[in-house]
Amino acid sequence: MAIDIKVPVLPESVTDATVATWHKQPGEQVMRDEPLVDIETDKVVLEVVAPADGAIEKISADTGATVTAEQVIGSFIEGAASQSAADKPAASTAASEPLPQAAPQKQSESQDNPTLSPAVRRAVAEQALDPTKIQGTGKDHRITMQDVASASSEVSPSSSTTNSVATEAVGGREEKRVPMTRLRAKIAERLLSAQHNAAILTTFNEIDMAPVMSLRSKYKDEFQQKYGVKLGFMSFFVNAAVAALKKFPAVNASIDGNDLVYHGFYDVGIAVSTERGLVVPIVRDADSMSMADIERKIIEYSSAARSGKIAMEDLTGGTFTITNGGVFGSLMATPIINPPQSAILGMHKIMERPVVVDKQVVIRPMMYVALSYDHRIIDGAESVQFLVTIKEMLEDPARLLMSI
Repeated sequence: MAIDIKVPVLPESVTDATVATWHKQPGEQVMRDEPLVDIETDKVVLEVVAPADGAIEKISADTGATVTAEQVIGSFIEGAASQSAADKPAASTAASEPLPQAAPQKQSESQDNPTLSPAVRRAVAEQALDPTKIQGTGKDHRITMQDVASASSEVSPSSSTTNSVATEAVGGREEKRVPMTRLRAKIAERLLSAQHNAAILTTFNEIDMAPVMSLRSKYKDEFQQKYGVKLGFMSFFVNAAVAALKKFPAVNASIDGNDLVYHGFYDVGIAVSTERGLVVPIVRDADSMSMADIERKIIEYSSAARSGKIAMEDLTGGTFTITNGGVFGSLMATPIINPPQSAILGMHKIMERPVVVDKQVVIRPMMYVALSYDHRIIDGAESVQFLVTIKEMLEDPARLLMSI
């Protein structure tokens, strides 16, 4: 029986999507719930799986095609795969041999690349590379985008060029032209809009991280044993940010037309870097969450975002954002606000350096922090005091417990 392969229902406000990667081709044996195709929206990748054992009959929307919700992009023949497998013992003609032989080969390829992300799968397909011949350098030998780029550089231009990737010679030197993904294009659009439509300023401060590091070192084993999750720095920063947002509500506000909207809740976005680009999952009602709950939620969102399986509703909304460039070694930067939010906090690398404490020069683990804010909503004094509040909370973590 033929079944239409349709684009899933798209999230609210998303009008169209792009066919990112077809994992199976017409005639290939497919097991129930195996991925058939990835559909990429502005923020997430939606996976369409096989409704039953069978095979794709035809593909009517190629990779790169723009599609809409519930559009038919192919057809699927139910039972084709299971029937082929069932006929295997009785088959005696040469014509019946290819299907049984092809099945284990595809299954093996799937097992060799069990954690291939949608972005990597798409890049491999675009550049006509064999994933089984790429040496993965990621965790558990996962293939990363860097591995794909390295493998691509070893392939001749003629063998790696596809309809979506153009290789040109400019002055005798090679250039590769690759279309932006929808996510990258959306990020570019939003960043440009933020720069043009908000009066962005940035204020800086520095935090002595010794008290937090000492507290974390003292209780991290007991914390993990009790809650089953590691105690990281982010839960301290989220708690400190919430405390500061309560003290300075303008930083938790947004502009809607000619109105200022003061939010009575604290939905904190945590920027996560993925192979597809930056996404910002939202930790909702962060003020009512324990540190263990915050750490669990961040890990859950980070894992989902990096695998391309995060839901659109987890990326929408938010009243304030925290981004941590320190994990990449950034010592200082000016983050761009995430509209319609009015501010974003930037964390940076912890570095030991000499500072003056009680008129003595000592070595302390210091972190620069930055608050970029919309000056249309937040005055300079408020922004500075907001950042000072976070500094005070983290340099004396007892303040978080006593809410002072």
